[in-house]
Formats: sequence, C-alpha cells, structure tokens
Amino acid sequence: MKPIEEIRRKIVDGKYEFSKHAVDQSIIRDISVKDIEEAIAAGEIIEDYPDDKFNPSFLIYGRTGTGRPIHVHCSYPARPLIKIITIYEPDSNKWIEFKFRRLK
Repeated sequence: MKPIEEIRRKIVDGKYEFSKHAVDQSIIRDISVKDIEEAIAAGEIIEDYPDDKFNPSFLIYGRTGTGRPIHVHCSYPARPLIKIITIYEPDSNKWIEFKFRRLK
C-alpha cells in the first residue's frame, strides 16, 4: 500500500493525533478537523522528510471540500497514530500551484 493510502486509512479510522503546535495553528488559521480530513482524503504527498528532526514525516497538499488549499505536515504511517505536526494554508508567493517551492 502506498504511504498516502496508509495515511488516509488511519485518518478515516481515527488513528491520528495533533501536536500542540498543530492545535494552536488550527485555531490561529481557522482550519477545522474536517478541513484536515478532507485535505488528506483528496491530497498527495509533495515532500518527504525521512531525516526529520523527531520522526520521518511527509508534507501533504490537498484541498478542503470548499476548495481551500491546505498543507498538512504529518508523521509516516509506521507509527500507531499519525501525528499531525502542523497545518497551514500555503502562500502562493512561496509555492507554485501549492505543490512546488518557489526558488528564492
């Protein structure tokens, strides 16, 4: 099974948790749990961080049911619970089609 499929399965099964940072950012940025679930359900992995500071992780790009672009930074699905590390709406000045980082 592809990693995005494993992540989706765990999200649907409720096998995920939020870091304190992700909770704080969801409030500040007005991103709901439903938004996150929808973005992951329709999303794709756009960056892989196998050597991330705490645990290997992915950056997922997806859109909510209303079409809002969202980036979800989460752990690899190897953990019993997917850890949502942070979430945000990508800045079009920093991203091409919200998938590719613009060169500085």
